[in-house]
Amino acid sequence: MRILLFSGKGGVGKTSLAAATGIRLAELGRRTLVMSIDPAHSLADSFDLGGDLFHTQTSDPLPISDRLSIFELNIQKEIKRHWQEISSYVTSVLRTTGISGVEAEELAILPGMEELSAMMYINQYRREQRYDVIVLDAAPTAESMRFVSMPTTLDWYMKHIFPFQRNLLKAVRPIANRVAPFELPTDSYFANIRELFGKLEGVADLMEDPYTTSVRLVTNPEKMVLRETERAFVYFSLHGLTVDSVIVNRLLPAEVVDTWFSEWHMSQDKVLKEIEEYFAPVPVERVPLFAREVLGKQRLEELARVLYHDRDPAAVTRTEKPYTFGKRDGVYEIRLILPFAAKGEVGLFKKGEELVVEIGTLRRHIGLPRSMATLVPSRAKLDNQILRVEMKETPQ
Repeated sequence: MRILLFSGKGGVGKTSLAAATGIRLAELGRRTLVMSIDPAHSLADSFDLGGDLFHTQTSDPLPISDRLSIFELNIQKEIKRHWQEISSYVTSVLRTTGISGVEAEELAILPGMEELSAMMYINQYRREQRYDVIVLDAAPTAESMRFVSMPTTLDWYMKHIFPFQRNLLKAVRPIANRVAPFELPTDSYFANIRELFGKLEGVADLMEDPYTTSVRLVTNPEKMVLRETERAFVYFSLHGLTVDSVIVNRLLPAEVVDTWFSEWHMSQDKVLKEIEEYFAPVPVERVPLFAREVLGKQRLEELARVLYHDRDPAAVTRTEKPYTFGKRDGVYEIRLILPFAAKGEVGLFKKGEELVVEIGTLRRHIGLPRSMATLVPSRAKLDNQILRVEMKETPQ
C-alpha cells in the first residue's frame, strides 16, 4: 500500500491537488481512498458533492467511482467509535467546574484525537488490504506536524508513563475518590487508551518507510507561503518522513501579459528560483492558475493531467532523505548525502536559521529545527559521499 500525504499552508490548494491525484490513480486502476484530516473539510466540496448527501453518511468512505472513495473524518462520530471512555471522563471533570454540558462536550475534544483517529483507519485499511493507495489531505502545516509526531509521542507515553499512572491510580483511587471534588478515572479509561494504542501499532514504521509513504508539499509562489513550506520541509525531515516533491500551485501563466500583472510575474519568478534552490534535489512541480475554479470531477481531471501528464502518482521516486538530524556523543550533527562532491569543493556557512552548503557552483539550504537554530557549524567531514556537519554553541 502507498500513502501520499499532501501538506501545506491553509488555502494553497492542497485539497484540490489531493483530489486530482485520487482521480488519476483511479484511472490507472488503483483502489484509491482520498482521506481528509483537515478540520476545515472541503474534500466533498472539491468534488462538488451536495453537503447534505455527504455528511449524512456513516463513518465510512463514500464511493465516487468503482476505484475511488473519499472520507472526511467526523470527530463527533469518531469519539463515539473510539474515544467514548476518555471523552466521557473529561466531560464529567469539566462539568464539576461549572461548565455547561454542551460546552464541556466541546472542550472534551482533545488535541490529537482527529489525527490519531486517521492513523487508526490507515492501519486498519493496511491490515485489511482494502486500498492500493491512500491520499491524505492533511491539515495546515502546524497540525500536520502534530499528525506525524503523534505515534512517537504516544509510544513514549505508553512505555514510560502509562503503566506507572495506571498502577498508581489503582492503588489510591478508593481513598482519593472520598475526598477529591471529582472521581479519578476508572480502569476502563486506561483500557480504552490501551485498546487505541493497539490499533496504532506499527503505524510509525509505516509513515517513515519511503517505499510506503511520500510527502508532497504544496505551496504558492509567494514569500510568506514559502517560509511555512520551508519549515514544514525541515520538520518532516526531522521526523523521518521523505518529501518526494514540492508542488508550486497557481503560477500565473506566461500568456497573461497584461501590464497589471507584470510585477506579479517578476515576484513569482523570483520566489520560484528560490524554491528550486532551497529544495534541491527534491523535484519542483509547477501548476498554473486556472481560468476558473477547480470544482467537480471534470475540472479535477484537467488538474490531474496538468500535474501528472502520463506519470503514475504512486510511483516511488525518492527514498533517500536530502539530510537528517542527529546527536552523537552529546554533539548535534547534520548528515547530508553528497554523491558527487569532492573534499576540496565543499564550503558551508550559517545564514539566519539556515545552514548553507556550497558544492562547487551548487548551493544547498538546510533549515534548522528550533533546537539547533542558535548553533553554528564547528566541524565538517566528508566520508563515503556523506557530509557530517557538527553544530555547537557560539563561543562567548
